[in-house]
Amino acid sequence: MDLTSLKAGLIGALFGFVLGYLDYKIVIGIIQRRLKQVEEAEQADNLDTFEKHLGRMRLVVLVMTVAAFPVIGFLAGVFLVAPQ
Repeated sequence: MDLTSLKAGLIGALFGFVLGYLDYKIVIGIIQRRLKQVEEAEQADNLDTFEKHLGRMRLVVLVMTVAAFPVIGFLAGVFLVAPQ
């Protein structure tokens, strides 16, 4: 791996991190909006189940977006710029 590929990979990783963070915020916002709708509808049985899994859902979404997108961006940057 030469310096040009490494720079392209780092730029791709940064771009992937930004996209992952934005995606995380959007998805968590949708989940929280749904939680608020359930609270307003006073569906207590659904609310308990939803709140029980909310922490786990946040962790899964965080790992899938903020952790995976930079890796994908790095690999894309390296392979797109790598000499043939």
